Amino acid sequence: MIGDQPVEVLLQELAADIAREAGALARERRAAGVALAATKSTLADIVTEADREVEDLIRARLTAERPGDGFLGEESGAAQSTTGVTWVVDPIDGTVNYAYGIPMYSVSIAAVEGGSDPDTWQPLAAAVCAPAIGELFTASHGGGAWLGDRRLAVTTETPAGALLATGFGYDPSTHDGDLATVRRVMPLARDLRRGGSAAIDLAYVAAGRLDGYFERGLNPWDFAAGALLVTEAGGRLSRFDTTSSRPMVVAAGPALHERLSDLLHKEV
Repeated sequence: MIGDQPVEVLLQELAADIAREAGALARERRAAGVALAATKSTLADIVTEADREVEDLIRARLTAERPGDGFLGEESGAAQSTTGVTWVVDPIDGTVNYAYGIPMYSVSIAAVEGGSDPDTWQPLAAAVCAPAIGELFTASHGGGAWLGDRRLAVTTETPAGALLATGFGYDPSTHDGDLATVRRVMPLARDLRRGGSAAIDLAYVAAGRLDGYFERGLNPWDFAAGALLVTEAGGRLSRFDTTSSRPMVVAAGPALHERLSDLLHKEV
């Protein structure tokens, strides 16, 4: 508690403020034209100059506002915490969408306690800004998940089948396995979406726009903010097969989460 507000709420407000600013910068740079900076794991896994510029902005803001906190970012690596709080940041989640001018990209910022290992950290606050869509999703531990001033809740019933989302890895050698996973879950599905931003997919699960989401191979910054959105909206998010190079993330309302997890555990 700081003053009259829990620290989680203050971290949520800071995450939201920085996500808005970072989202505005990403949108401006996209309007000006995208320059590719590098590739990462494969030729399809790109980095734009905007990724680096947006992460620099986020890191500078956090250093000024909370100088002792740790940092784990997709583009600029890690810094250890002296306060117990670490910020987990994806400056542009959905970089390929961003490069192609598809509006499904986001800025994802989460504050966690307990270090940079998602199996041991405690999420404290989150913000996912989709600047091209004009939406900001936020959450704090114990304070709910929100889209603006509307409190979010996951869907709890899927009588016509579940609207699911997923993603595929950039490495072509993993595509057959990903497609086999899709075949495994389709008996539960009303339909399937492939949006291209894990943070937005998780925000949409929290908002009830999707019933569930599953994907292999996510990094901590891909799901840190979205995970808190889902759980604070009454859903569940779990990870399994975490000793492999491509752990599975599953998120949904409680009943669907159990059904999806049961199906997907069978492939491990």
